[in-house]
Amino acid sequence: MRKTLIAGNWKMNGLRADLAEIQAKGKGATPALRARVDLLVCPPATLIFTAAAVCIGTGIGVGAQDCHAKASGAHTGDLSAGMLFGAGARAIIVGQSERRTDHAEQESKVTDKA
Repeated sequence: MRKTLIAGNWKMNGLRADLAEIQAKGKGATPALRARVDLLVCPPATLIFTAAAVCIGTGIGVGAQDCHAKASGAHTGDLSAGMLFGAGARAIIVGQSERRTDHAEQESKVTDKA
């Protein structure tokens, strides 16, 4: 049976102090709930490492909000999937409407990221 994924994308919101909310939510994630759903929070990249530490033992996974399609290179300000994984992200959201609008990302770029 496939589990439902419930993911919270913080978008460009949140500071380190806001991570305490994750711990509080994690305490409410009962074993019965965890058996039915996977829980994921996707904070800004600046918080991924700390969020991953905060989420240990909560049953909440940490994801990233975007990545570069390439594994490395001269892409100032971008983060690769491998870099995000190293910081603690176990999933990455791609294809968001804001990225398509604000950065003119087309389907081909989203496909490359995926």
